[in-house]
Amino acid sequence: MAAFAHFACLLEVGADHVEAALSLRRQMAEELERDDGLAIGFGASPFIGQPSALLLFDGDGGQPEHVAAFALRCAERFSLTGLWGFCWAFTWPKPRLDAFGGGAAALDLGERKILAWLDCSQWLGGKLQARPPSVTR
Repeated sequence: MAAFAHFACLLEVGADHVEAALSLRRQMAEELERDDGLAIGFGASPFIGQPSALLLFDGDGGQPEHVAAFALRCAERFSLTGLWGFCWAFTWPKPRLDAFGGGAAALDLGERKILAWLDCSQWLGGKLQARPPSVTR
C-alpha cells in the first residue's frame, strides 16, 4: 500500500482561464480513467481572494505526477511562462518504514518541461549508499 501524498499549491492561469483550466482538469481526469484506469489524484478549485489562480490540492489519492502534467498542459493551453513548483509530503496514519517522505518539483512553464524532481526517500537512499557507514570495533 502506498503512503498518502499531501499537498496544496497555487497555479496562476489568469482570470480569463480559470474555468477553462478546470475543464482541462476534467478532461485529463476522463483520459486517465479511460486510458489507464487511474483517478486524477488531485482536486482543483478557484482560489478565493485571487481570481486568477487555481488551488491544487491532494485528493483522489494525491498524485504529484498528475499535478505536474496538469501544470504543463495549462502552460501549453494558456501560454504560461516562468518558473513554478510545489512540494508534497508522504504520510501514513501508523508507524511504517516505507510510508514517510516527500518531494518537490520545479517546472519551467515557458519551456514546458520539468527542471527537477526530488523524492526525499530516493535522495536519502542515494546519499547513504554513496557513503556506507563505517564499522568500528
